[in-house]
Amino acid sequence: MTSTDVKDATPRAPRRSRWTRIPLTLAAVAALLFLGSRIDLLPGIGDLFGEETHDRTGPTLLESIQDLDRYEAASGNFQVVVDLEKDAKYLPDALRGTRTLYVGAGTVGAYVDFGSLGAESVRTNEERTSATIRLPHARLGKPALDPERSYAVSKQRGLLDRLGDLFSDNPADERAVNRLAAQHIADAAKESELTGRAEENTTGMLQGLLRSLGFTEVTVVYA
Repeated sequence: MTSTDVKDATPRAPRRSRWTRIPLTLAAVAALLFLGSRIDLLPGIGDLFGEETHDRTGPTLLESIQDLDRYEAASGNFQVVVDLEKDAKYLPDALRGTRTLYVGAGTVGAYVDFGSLGAESVRTNEERTSATIRLPHARLGKPALDPERSYAVSKQRGLLDRLGDLFSDNPADERAVNRLAAQHIADAAKESELTGRAEENTTGMLQGLLRSLGFTEVTVVYA
């Protein structure tokens, strides 16, 4: 038997195709995701991968200053629980889809605009003991979410969404639930008595101010 025959008789290891390596890669990524979510449960292991926070933010620049011709008369505190779910049409939730339960807390201010007032907006008698002031109705400001009181209760994501977060610059983006929470808070403020309370407070402020100047009768009308 020649040396060539011996080489041909040696069994060769079967080659793995490229298609067989893809499921193994996905299984390895899924295992890393599972271990990453469970690593804090092991005593002493979490300290090895602890995070340190360093604030290297630059100086804050003042871009502009605006004069406000309005009286901030009232403010309301609101809280809403947002349940936002996004599904794929033909894929199960375990594979593709997200569901976020988010608590949004914020404030909405109510104000009376003094910028459009003119000489005809204030009428007094000759003795300057009676005054009538005409003001526009109170308006609502934009909702301001409080980051100290707003937080995500739970986040559920499919496997494809988790894999996408690995290559995303902003994983688990919360802008959608923030916008939705702000919209719900704005709608609740419109249905509340916030503008009515603002007008009452504005009336009390103006009556106290003019009475301190000698007026005995002060009437405030909202048109």
